[in-house]
Order: sequence, then C-alpha cells, then structure tokens
Amino acid sequence: MPHHPPSALLSAALRAAERGWHVFPLRPGDKRPALHGETACPRTGPCTTGHLKWEQRATTNPDRIRAAWSTGAWNIGLATGPSGLVVVDLDMPKPNSNTGTPCGVTTFTALCERAGHPVPRTRTIRTASGGRHLYFSAPAAARLHNTAGTLAPLVDTRAWGGYVVAAGSTINGHHYAVDGPALINPLPGWLRQRLMPPHPKPAAVVPGPAPLPLRAHRYAETVLLRERETVRAAGEGGRNTTLLASVRAVGRFVAWGDLPRHVVEAAFQAEGEAVGLTAAECRATIASALHWSIRTCRPRPETA
Repeated sequence: MPHHPPSALLSAALRAAERGWHVFPLRPGDKRPALHGETACPRTGPCTTGHLKWEQRATTNPDRIRAAWSTGAWNIGLATGPSGLVVVDLDMPKPNSNTGTPCGVTTFTALCERAGHPVPRTRTIRTASGGRHLYFSAPAAARLHNTAGTLAPLVDTRAWGGYVVAAGSTINGHHYAVDGPALINPLPGWLRQRLMPPHPKPAAVVPGPAPLPLRAHRYAETVLLRERETVRAAGEGGRNTTLLASVRAVGRFVAWGDLPRHVVEAAFQAEGEAVGLTAAECRATIASALHWSIRTCRPRPETA
C-alpha cells in the first residue's frame, strides 16, 4: 500500500498533543464539537459506563488522535482545563455592532493600562475572525473556569469547562495560526486575581430563625443545576431558545443577590457551547436573558 502523509489537521492535532494539550474533533470548518451529545449517546466504546462529554474525551493519545482524524477533516478543539491552560480570547465586534465598537485587543490593552501592567507577552494565536487567543499556563493553586466579559468587553477566558479552536483549524477559509511569540508564560497574578470568584462575605447575624439568604441560596443553586441539565438535554433546533428560557428562569436569583452573575454566565456559557452553540451565540443569549430578568424581576416573595 502506498504511504500517505498525515493531513495538515492531523499533524496539528498531534503537535498539540505532544505539548500535553488535550484535543478532540470539531466539525469540519466549524467550532462545534463533532462528538455525539448525551441524548444520542450509544453507551458503547468510551461511553460504556456513562456518557462522556468532550472535555472528558479530549486526549493526548496519538493512536486515538490518528484514528479520529483518519475519518474526516475535523477542526481541532483544545480542552483548556485538562491541558493546564487559561486562554484569554480577544474577540472582534460582530458585523451588526455599532460603528466604532472597540475590539477585544483594544479593550484588553486599556484594561492592562488601567491596572498599571504591560500587555502580557505569551503564545498568541490569530483566530479566523481576526481576533487573538492568548495562551497562559494555569495557576497550580486555583481551578479557574470560563468567563464572558468579566475582564472587559469582548474579552472572554477559557479554562475548566471550556475549549478553544486550536491552531491549524480553518473556518470560512481563514486559518487559526501562531502570531507572535510562541512561548507560553504563566497567567499574570493580577489577571488571576480578577478571574478568581469573589470570596463570600460573612453573613450578617439576624435574630430569630435561620436567615432567608441561606435557604434562598440553596434553592437558587438547585434551580441553576436543574436549568443547566435542561440546556444539556436540548435537542437540535431548539438549543438557543432553551438556553434563553433557562437563563431567564435563573435570572431572578441574580437580581435578588442569591447567585453571582459571573457564576451564572460561566455555567450557562459552558452548557451552551457543550451542546453546539457558538461562544458568541451563548454570550448574546445569556446577556439578553439576564438583562430581561433583572429588569423585570419582582421583589422576593415574603415567607412565613
């Protein structure tokens, strides 16, 4: 049999794995995972003992990578959490944005200037849309998760629960490629502090029975878990609508102060992307739903 050289995508996936980065296939020319969802899980192979999501199935095993990329021209997803990475995503304004809307590179540069720090130099990937991905090694003492706009407008981060499209992938004829420094530096301490969830404040001492905020917080977490599962089970064609409804169902707890907004945003961003919605779709839907919930939220009902 003649020997065929590996495809460019396979080679890029193997190079990523050699660096210890966990990869998985995305749909050809797309950002969405190519792996089956929970509702279509055959419960065979890797999922024999239960459905495994893309983050769990991402791998550095070269044999598994060769087997997967031999079946199609898959783009490359890079699971940031298992790979020990935090990626800062500097996005471009959407085509329907107002004229003059600054891009993520601009808002991130302004953030660094306000904080009194230079723009950090690290491995940089130019995205298909013209944005930038800044790769940092994750801090060992903290388990960071995704954020959407927490640092600055059009600046997101991907860590545990998130993934990025890796270099070598192509969307609409545009490549993801290394642009600038290739060396990965640690996440700067001042950025880590801004990405850490806020520490809970001690609850005020209230006379009488157990304070309502504790019970309310537990109930809010239960509703958040339930609505995340609802998004996870959404079928194709109704995922964005389901995401909108679920975020609205949880939004009142953000308005009442029972759940931090960034926690809700990160949770639904991860679920939305996991079922195949793009990061931009998720951000827009989540922001719209939370704005509506906070604007229309009624006061918390009194309890006996």
